[in-house]
Amino acid sequence: MSISRRTLLSAAAASVAIPATALAQHERRKPFAGNRFDPWIEIDEAAIRHNVLEIARLVRGRPILAVVKNNAYGLGLVETGKLLATLPEVAGLAVVRTEAAIALRDAGVEKPILLMGMFAAQDLDELLNRRIQLSLYTDDALLRLRPALSQGTVVEAHLYIDTGMGRMGIPYHRAAPWLANFTPGDGLKIRGMYMGFTEETDFDHEQLRRFLDLAAAARSGGLDLGRLHAASSNAVFHIPEAHLDMVRPGIAMYGAYPSDPESERRLSRLRCAFRLKARVARVERLRVGDSVSYGRNYVAERPTWIATLPVGHGDGYTRLAV
Repeated sequence: MSISRRTLLSAAAASVAIPATALAQHERRKPFAGNRFDPWIEIDEAAIRHNVLEIARLVRGRPILAVVKNNAYGLGLVETGKLLATLPEVAGLAVVRTEAAIALRDAGVEKPILLMGMFAAQDLDELLNRRIQLSLYTDDALLRLRPALSQGTVVEAHLYIDTGMGRMGIPYHRAAPWLANFTPGDGLKIRGMYMGFTEETDFDHEQLRRFLDLAAAARSGGLDLGRLHAASSNAVFHIPEAHLDMVRPGIAMYGAYPSDPESERRLSRLRCAFRLKARVARVERLRVGDSVSYGRNYVAERPTWIATLPVGHGDGYTRLAV
């Protein structure tokens, strides 16, 4: 069975409620906590490696900036991030929260880490001391960096352009004069420029045109933009012209097809990289007419054996899933 964006994100939501010590128990290890009855998630490392290789094949060997936001989509930030960082196809990792970037570096990840979200002024020194690459997309971006740059600290950054998504980034229609402020030198190293797609097919191509026009103009003015990246999992499958210098997949690495599993499966066979597991807590035999759970949604029409698993809405597992 293939999984979609919706099912992966639902599973990720479920994992948030499961105790952190139960997350990301790798298949080569013994099952979590001996014979306890807490649910746990098992990560299939071989499946992640397979999916990364499939993405690399689809993008013809371009570097992969692996997105591990939101606790690696619920699969365990540090465990999953460290695994991805060992793969030669992965050029770096991307997160959206300061504490996630710091946790990855403190866990021993040496590859570049991009913080795509906003950073607080009080966190700047800590991020730079750990060589975290920052995302710049506000009008006062240089002002926010001045305390570090004035002390001779090297700042590595990516420039985030809003080409129509309307969530984050400097709006493309006023980005040209903003980009002109980022002159070489003074310790600021631009490592990339990026955007995000709306995943509305016709408009995606307009977004890409805006982004590439802006990049061409900036480069003609002498600005070194580093690597251009735009393609998340959906564009990896559907917009090959957006693969540019690097791609930025998330859910596809974990085995989820981004938007149209039927057509995407013809391009690549992804493998689900996780399983939610629990031990059976009770076995009982229902009589005819006995019912199960709220609303009596199941009533036995004949003698039937049932098993109870200790997983429920307290773990994020919706009642609609049964």
